[in-house]
Amino acid sequence: MEAIAEPVTAAGALLSKALLDEGKILSCGNGGSAADSQHFSSELLNRFEMERPGLPAMALTTDSSTLTSISNDYAYEDIFSKQVRALGKPEDVLLGISTSGNSENVCRAIQAAHERGMRVVALSGRDGGRMAGLLREGDVELRVPAERTARIQEVHLVVIHCLCDLIDAAIIGG
Repeated sequence: MEAIAEPVTAAGALLSKALLDEGKILSCGNGGSAADSQHFSSELLNRFEMERPGLPAMALTTDSSTLTSISNDYAYEDIFSKQVRALGKPEDVLLGISTSGNSENVCRAIQAAHERGMRVVALSGRDGGRMAGLLREGDVELRVPAERTARIQEVHLVVIHCLCDLIDAAIIGG
């Protein structure tokens, strides 16, 4: 936790500011990271631990028609980037999740977010992978310093809950 405490705080501030500035949070990942993306989005859209109005968040992993049409007509690597280009605005933030940091479709989503003037929170593990090299000033990297995918995913879930706590505190206090 010592390795990621400061970046978690920075990510919470970035995500909260986006929401307070009328932005939204787009999230993406594959496999377990897709589930984490959806989990995070649902905690914001519905509620986390306190009653509050829903917050604008969207997991880019859930629309099977969009995912399969982009994959079929273009490439699987473009399933998130095309959505980011269509939906993302400069006041929005992309939460990209990849345990290895090397998921090509998440990397392309990060590039698309930058093209749209968005900031990025990258949730990764191991050495940060290719995602780490794509980040720019103003982005936040949350890298779990572990090698085992299961341990990285477990910490990712804790981080997601910490981010929800920080967002709720910034938006409604407490």
